[in-house]
Amino acid sequence: MKADFYETLGVSKEADEKDLKAAFRKLAMQCHPDRNPGDGEAERRFKEVNEAYEILKDPQKRAAYDRFGHAAFENGGGGAGFGGFPGGGGGFSDIFEDIFGEMMGGRQRRSSGGRERGADLRYNMEIPLEEAFTGKTAQIRVPSSIACAECSGTGAEPGTQPVTCGMCQGSGRVRAAQGFFSIERTCPTCHGRGQTIKDPCKKCSGQGRVVEERSLSVNIPAGIEDGTRIRLAGEGEAGLRGGPTGDLYIFLSVTPHEFFQRDGENLYCTVPISMTTAALGGSFEVTTLDGTQARVKVPEGTQNGRKFRLKGKGMPVLRQHAVGDLIIQVAVETPQNLSKRQRELLEEFEQLSSKENSPQSSGFFARMKDFLESFGE
Repeated sequence: MKADFYETLGVSKEADEKDLKAAFRKLAMQCHPDRNPGDGEAERRFKEVNEAYEILKDPQKRAAYDRFGHAAFENGGGGAGFGGFPGGGGGFSDIFEDIFGEMMGGRQRRSSGGRERGADLRYNMEIPLEEAFTGKTAQIRVPSSIACAECSGTGAEPGTQPVTCGMCQGSGRVRAAQGFFSIERTCPTCHGRGQTIKDPCKKCSGQGRVVEERSLSVNIPAGIEDGTRIRLAGEGEAGLRGGPTGDLYIFLSVTPHEFFQRDGENLYCTVPISMTTAALGGSFEVTTLDGTQARVKVPEGTQNGRKFRLKGKGMPVLRQHAVGDLIIQVAVETPQNLSKRQRELLEEFEQLSSKENSPQSSGFFARMKDFLESFGE
């Protein structure tokens, strides 16, 4: 007795066309004979899944099935079966190509005439923050496969040419019967290229490419960020036997700076200042990333961690005219290794101090005292 088509696909009777197709794709991928060679149960299951989908995807056949069940397609009643791929567009053959086309070489590869695209290459480059600020043109040396000059990338000995493969007649694909249907596979003779070489080039051994180190110029724009990827089209590995060249990807990393930390277009710098400068006020100079000096005024009573913003002294914004800011954060340094006289002066200062001199600490401990007394209440 045949299983219910809806149960076969694992969907409800209210499933729409999208749900049906998704369920079919998933099951067809799981039980396809190519993925389960020699498994008769998988082959039977694949046939059932296809039959169920062929009925339910057609509105008229689905309506007949919903009313009469399997009886609607018995005795020549129009059942799909698996006696061949359905004719017309949008049938199983389209979905089959959609799911398995890439796995088995695909149409796009067959149309390339056997010319395989070269691989993409990766190059890791490290630059200091100063070069990310100014930008630069860097020269790099990259070992890569390039087209063989001896055979002009054909892979054939000079004076000869590749010939059409006799096994696949140049298509790069061969058909083979497998169980209840036929399937296309990559030609084992030419490996999908559609051509064979009788006299391989001696320099490249028939590959059409050789390994050589190349010098390339890389433009690094001002304001570039850590982790940026730069693509150099056509600078990757040469294609096999004259195929298209791959791309080269430059992955940039910016080394940490001794003084500056970057966050987007802004730079941050922590500057230590003395306790007396913070208390009495003063100023200090910092060297910015562009090499100029900038003076920062410190107001009287400056607290530890206070920030000062220097407009336009940060990083340039990539491919824009805008520039970020430099944020200076002061760290008030507590005096160390005091002399006897210094200690006497600080002790005298402590005796003369009042709550107004240290409002934050006075206020904190007053609130802490109130908090403690609340437990007694």
